Amino acid sequence: MSGTKKRFSHEMLERNVGLLIFFSILVVSFSGLVQIIPLFYQHSTTTAVEGVKPYEALRLVGRDVYIREGCVGCHSQQIRKLQSEVQRYGPYSIASESVYDHPFLWGSKRTGPDLARVGQRYSDEWHRIHLRNPRDVVKESNMPAYPWLQKNSVEGADVQERMKVLRTLGVPYTDEDIAAAPGQLKGKTEEDAVVAYLQGLGVGGRAAAQQSMVDGGR
Repeated sequence: MSGTKKRFSHEMLERNVGLLIFFSILVVSFSGLVQIIPLFYQHSTTTAVEGVKPYEALRLVGRDVYIREGCVGCHSQQIRKLQSEVQRYGPYSIASESVYDHPFLWGSKRTGPDLARVGQRYSDEWHRIHLRNPRDVVKESNMPAYPWLQKNSVEGADVQERMKVLRTLGVPYTDEDIAAAPGQLKGKTEEDAVVAYLQGLGVGGRAAAQQSMVDGGR
């Protein structure tokens, strides 16, 4: 009996590639679910922090233009808990600031600076100049120019349908918010929308994030 091979052993897994792949996937999936599922029930990840509100119509359209133009490929929106990042960009990001973001734009690549707290750091005019020709305000910038945004109107954007879909995902838009949305786009361009989006980034949750840093340092 001592010479009989065991029916199931570590050696068997190593010799059978199919079984090894199956059980590897099983273990990784289980461990991933153990980490992810609790996040759907934590108050800090499911409830917006005080000060954070759903995107208004113009900002929502601006966010879509931001995604369309690939800005997320070069700019992250997630400040990590590293001292160097906090000193440069501001209070580190907290999950409850992004409750209304669908999809999240945290990102990881930083060809350009992180924009998580860029809101209200510069004037609207600065952003307009920067979008039309970045070198006019940052000489060493390798960011492409987006001069066409100032010519493209957003009046025809179907923002109401977008808001209805987001409401099904839990964003608390009211019927009044949706009804008023087209009026907020009248006479506005894609440049106006992107500037409005950028000017709101990180503003609503800044105080809460700062407090989180204080509490974490105690």
